[in-house]
Amino acid sequence: MATDHWQKSSYCSEGDACLSVAASPGHAIQLTETGDPAPSILMTGQTTWAGFLRSLKESHSHE
Repeated sequence: MATDHWQKSSYCSEGDACLSVAASPGHAIQLTETGDPAPSILMTGQTTWAGFLRSLKESHSHE
């Protein structure tokens, strides 16, 4: 399942060790490492992705 709209993390500095994310046509969320020469893609659902992001934001706000 390919996608053309990968977005690199805004926390990524220069280089290839970055997380890229995209929404697939079936509304799944795809994740891959930008520098991966043979892209391994991890897929998850929108609800799980939203919970993950919420958890990260909550953890960051407690620092």
